Amino acid sequence: MPKISLDMPQELMYDLKLHVGDEKKFISLADAVRTACRKMLDQLDQIDERHGRRGD
Repeated sequence: MPKISLDMPQELMYDLKLHVGDEKKFISLADAVRTACRKMLDQLDQIDERHGRRGD
């Protein structure tokens, strides 16, 4: 799996970490970021579909 590096505002990271860990929504920060990216891409696909654009 490819690895990426990114800069993120500290406040955003603090907010994400509130949802990471045992008994929380995500098992890791990386899991939270991957899930957010998938959700964003799904939303963009839906927008493209509504506008008659194909995402080939």
